[in-house]
Amino acid sequence: MDLRDIEYFAVIAEHGHLGRAAEALGLGQPALSISLRRLESSAGAKLVKRTPKGVELTDIGSTLLSHVRRLKLAREDLAREVSDLAHGQAGHLRIGASPATASGRLAEACSTLLKDAPKITLDVSIAASTDALLQTLRKGELDIIVPHMLNAPPEGVVREVLWEDEFIVYASVRHRLARRKSVALADLVQERWAATAASAILGRQSLQRTFEERGLPAPRIALTSDSVVMNHRLVASSDLLGIASRRPVEQDAGNLGLKIIPVTDVKWIRPVAVVYRKDGYLSPVARRFIAILKAMAKEIAAKKG
Repeated sequence: MDLRDIEYFAVIAEHGHLGRAAEALGLGQPALSISLRRLESSAGAKLVKRTPKGVELTDIGSTLLSHVRRLKLAREDLAREVSDLAHGQAGHLRIGASPATASGRLAEACSTLLKDAPKITLDVSIAASTDALLQTLRKGELDIIVPHMLNAPPEGVVREVLWEDEFIVYASVRHRLARRKSVALADLVQERWAATAASAILGRQSLQRTFEERGLPAPRIALTSDSVVMNHRLVASSDLLGIASRRPVEQDAGNLGLKIIPVTDVKWIRPVAVVYRKDGYLSPVARRFIAILKAMAKEIAAKKG
């Protein structure tokens, strides 16, 4: 099979229409049709079937497309590896993170990496949903992700647990509960909350599940935002309660006037992990960053011990 024909086939599959695919490729439709027929001849089977709206992949076409996507990732990995070999430690690292990990120790790890390798560049993407981060990782659009991850990873990716993160309830120092030495979860039933997206494994989802398990009315979510900074500032200037990772709240407490509410009958502990593609290329920069994260995990464990 000709590599260019395979690449053209992937564009046809993406658009589901020969005309639109030809336009995207800057080709005439007859030339693209010839390419498709040549590929089908090499495969010995029909790869697409005509429909009133364009074309659809046959079962064999869908199988070929899955291999094309893996081939594309392999080519991109190869290009990055060659570039890294040519430039030593120089390179570009694409990191995905949840809002809580991004506002926690991730910045410290990035700072250490930039000191170790001044020529590298970093791109950090934030998404509240671990599933969204995993999907982007598996597409090859991220090199590693650092989420809170409760469940076993899906096939094709590797998860290395780093440390455990505690999520806490916090409020403004002026909140009526701020002076209490202990608070039960039932005392929070009438409160309004600021939380992260419902799709996150923490924040709103964990809060709702815990209330449900205790037989309490569902918490009243007044604000949903994936911005840690916005949540902290709004809670500090209102009567809302928030749920967030302990470390960022402690860091902002003095400047914003936040207080951790001592809820004594519940604990939200979630593991933070570094996750990467099992068969994907890990650049020297990515390996160095993972080593930095693991060193931080050892320091955290030593302090707890």
